[in-house]
Amino acid sequence: MSITLESIRRCFEGALPAQIATCAPDGTPNVAYLSQVHYVDSEHVALSFQFFSKTRENVLVNPYAQAQVMEPVTGLQYQLALQYLRTETEGPLFEYMKARLAGVASQTGMSKVFRLRGSDVYRVLDIHCTEPQAPQDKLMPENRMPALRACAQQLAKCTDLASLLDELLAGLARHFGIEHAMVLMLDAASRRLYTVASLGYAESGVGSEVTLGEGVIGVAAEQRTPIRIAYLTGDYAYSRALRESLGEDGEKEIPFPGLAKPHSQLAMPIVAGGHLLGVLYVESEQKLRFTYEDEDALMALAGQIGFAMQAFEQNGDAVDEQPSALAPAKSSGAEVAVKIYPADNSVFVNGEYLIKGVAGAILWKLLSDHAQGRSEFSNRELRLEPSLHLPEISDNLEARLILLQRRLTERCTFLRIEKTGRGRFRLAVERPVRLDRFL
Repeated sequence: MSITLESIRRCFEGALPAQIATCAPDGTPNVAYLSQVHYVDSEHVALSFQFFSKTRENVLVNPYAQAQVMEPVTGLQYQLALQYLRTETEGPLFEYMKARLAGVASQTGMSKVFRLRGSDVYRVLDIHCTEPQAPQDKLMPENRMPALRACAQQLAKCTDLASLLDELLAGLARHFGIEHAMVLMLDAASRRLYTVASLGYAESGVGSEVTLGEGVIGVAAEQRTPIRIAYLTGDYAYSRALRESLGEDGEKEIPFPGLAKPHSQLAMPIVAGGHLLGVLYVESEQKLRFTYEDEDALMALAGQIGFAMQAFEQNGDAVDEQPSALAPAKSSGAEVAVKIYPADNSVFVNGEYLIKGVAGAILWKLLSDHAQGRSEFSNRELRLEPSLHLPEISDNLEARLILLQRRLTERCTFLRIEKTGRGRFRLAVERPVRLDRFL
């Protein structure tokens, strides 16, 4: 093919409708509009299958078709000669197209009509432009390689997970112009993702959770595929409100920090060594904010931070011989009541919800040991502590400590986790603490 699929990827953004022409066995032609043409790879596209239409009937008998797509900036039209191969009704490709279709449907008021039945995969046999004399490079897509290179160089200098997260978000803002982003880590036992770092929100949302399969973040994680949505859609929105507690022992949730009306969303799974570690998520109030070029660059970035996270975890038990000399915090002032509910390790400080899960169990252990006169700890001893019930593979201990540290900084300034060296930290308690375990 003289024209490659990569060179016309903007035709598949969904900004303008595409058309497909098929032929019945008796030679009768049929032309219909398509909701979505999706770029799969350099040789294949996927078309949205929504209705048991004449198009569907024709390709199942005669697997050849012609599709026409339009470049939204230049207005150039391209015709694709296609051969039908198969229909996928589950998995990463189907979920990606389902999420994108939900955005288009919401934009056009057709949410109740546009329901994806399957993703029809076609081999692209040929591509030609309907205006062959027109310049094909009238407007080249933005090159994201310089931004990717700049971010990658800074990330390569990071020596721990905390600095990696901070530098990642700073790089997204500085080099990609992204104003709202967050990183979530996986808790495999509960099948939930918890926020460990965020950018651009009034409340950081550190500790907020998303269930696997929920919204664009949960689907991207569950299917291990990037998902990019260009329009506002209620199908992949998140609740911003705190659930009402049923009482002092009722569970509360930390509000998800996302935008109220994100018109563009892009979620990249963070995977390393075959294991899902988390999700990098960016969003914007601007329609069509993120392009294929953004998706490619940020997926490469997600791969880099995934391997860095894995390396930090594998080296998490390394410790300095001696902790640095920090003056111990002195306890004074009003007593603080800390209560834990062992069912899910929810921790409340003076009646206010703080944290739960493994991070809650860690805080309880640290406070219990502190009550016995101890304040110095190491990552290794926590990793081996049976009461924390850490998973044997990919326990994300450092991420949980960062979550706890940042949550304390936001909500309990009189409790601090201070790093004293590699693999070592100290719990600083500046007010008297009364521990109470709910039975």
